[in-house]
Amino acid sequence: MKKILGISAFYHDSAAALLIDGNIVAAAQEERFTRKKHTPDFPVQAVKYCLEYSGLTLDELDAVVFYDKPLLKFERLLETYYAFVPRGLPSFLKSIPVWVKEKMFLKKLLHEGLAEVGPYDKKKLKLLFPEHHISHAASAFYPSPFQEAAVLTIDGVGEWATASICHGKDNKITMLKEMRFPHSVGLLYSAFTYYLGFRVNSGEYKLMGLAPYGNPDSPQTHEFVRLIKEHLVTIRDDGSIWLNQRYFNYATGLRMIKGKKFEKLFGMPVLEADGKVEQKHCNMALAIQMVTEEIVLKMAAEAKRVTGSDYLCMSGGVALNCVANGKLLKAGLFKDIFIQPASGDAGGALGAAQVVHYMYFEEERKASGEAVAKHGFYLGPDYSEKEVVQAFKKLKSVYHNYDEFADLANEVAGLLDKGNVVGWFQGRMEYGPRSLGNRSILGDARNAEMQKKLNLKIKYREGFRPFAPSVLAEDTKCFFNLSTVSPYMLLIADVREERRKKLPANYHDLDLWERLYFERSDVQSITHLDFSARVQTVHKETNPRYWQLINSFKQKTGYGIVVNTSFNVRGEPMVCTPEDAYKCFMRTEMDYLVVNNFLLKKTEQPDWENREKWMEKFKLD
Repeated sequence: MKKILGISAFYHDSAAALLIDGNIVAAAQEERFTRKKHTPDFPVQAVKYCLEYSGLTLDELDAVVFYDKPLLKFERLLETYYAFVPRGLPSFLKSIPVWVKEKMFLKKLLHEGLAEVGPYDKKKLKLLFPEHHISHAASAFYPSPFQEAAVLTIDGVGEWATASICHGKDNKITMLKEMRFPHSVGLLYSAFTYYLGFRVNSGEYKLMGLAPYGNPDSPQTHEFVRLIKEHLVTIRDDGSIWLNQRYFNYATGLRMIKGKKFEKLFGMPVLEADGKVEQKHCNMALAIQMVTEEIVLKMAAEAKRVTGSDYLCMSGGVALNCVANGKLLKAGLFKDIFIQPASGDAGGALGAAQVVHYMYFEEERKASGEAVAKHGFYLGPDYSEKEVVQAFKKLKSVYHNYDEFADLANEVAGLLDKGNVVGWFQGRMEYGPRSLGNRSILGDARNAEMQKKLNLKIKYREGFRPFAPSVLAEDTKCFFNLSTVSPYMLLIADVREERRKKLPANYHDLDLWERLYFERSDVQSITHLDFSARVQTVHKETNPRYWQLINSFKQKTGYGIVVNTSFNVRGEPMVCTPEDAYKCFMRTEMDYLVVNNFLLKKTEQPDWENREKWMEKFKLD
């Protein structure tokens, strides 16, 4: 029975994951413990959690696995700087000393990080280093329900690879094709993330959320697409791309793009962070989204061609682009698709452990997809009633305990029906960027004001950002044109025609905010401007408590659907502990908080009007 710890660190989204006999026992991102969003630090707390949850020590592990090969990455940096001489000098002078001093001696860094976790015998510890894209591919294929599948990984860059096609069969993954740096779909998308005023490696989902505000019929949108294709990217039939480095600066510089060249090409300046978003920015977001979707669809078609498989697994940061995923599903290239819920670098920790379990130790692959379906990706810590009460007493909070969860679910359903916003904290924390009903903020999807309230008074973020629905799996087709399950909120689907409201003829000519608040459906708060929604299907066997809450809401209202957004404010990682949840509850205009079987009402809390007491400053994402 092999016990393997996977680690991702030193870039962004550090994480740890633990496998025992091939089963995913525990996994979590370091940011949830340290409260530093996207932290690159060695995941000391996440490793401690994994070991404590399993009752293991470091000396009992069969291997510790890092998610990429640092020396191969160092080779890529050196070759890139050499190829771009003398342009890369500023970046070279900044990054190479760090590599020479620290990352070249990664084993030493890993040993130092593990020493913070606890004592262990260095001589006995087996340290292994699979390639970055193999780690990503493994994280998607091995937890999938497929015995054989094409595996498509698309991200910014690993060591050299920026996209890859693998073939997974039984316990083996074979690399078939890869695209190499500096030509990268992920970096192309990140370049426009930067151009439109968002932070690279965290704001890409904002760019995706802004795209539907673009006018698909606008000549400007089509002109932007033409300019992107003619000057920035050449798209080949197999989905591989060539990026014109005269416009980009990420290979050798300290910024993503050459701002003056972008400004001259597109006729508008780089948008400042939190700058005013205008229609031209929305059209630009739509244009790059359309180009990205075209590339992803061609890559998927190539994956189908070279593997002959009926099934597809996806991973890498670009796999979190659920709009592209929705288009891919609609295209019908594959019978079914599995997308890794922790597709970014955090998921690399899990994939690295799985590569070693199946391909290094050559263990037989079980029907791991069934195990994943049972527990979902709820792999983080949970808290006992005793721990919750201790936290509340320390915080001097006022709470009510419900002996029967059914009574609590019924009460909360009534609160949601009345327009209240509820923080919902249950069971084990989610692994990956999406809240899936255990660390969520909930509202009524029918309430036309709910999107505005959640964005401006709860999350303190840009008003254009959309919200996702959690819907009872058995009611999915009542609300959406979706032919498959979507338990991890990674697929976009259209709201059914019969639920839509008729739009005025001049809809796309209206001001951005007029369009946002124009009533589009009877589930307005989760219906985006293009009638799409990022759907989470909730399954009774996977998350019975969350399912019961939504079912109770259905009994009251006839609607088996709620708004679900992550339990945090802008710039803060998702809450992990009951104390995190209470602090977030107190510094927002959330109305109620539920932790396990406890209900807290804002107006009953001491000093609740003195919100400054609870305010924390987070670096905006």
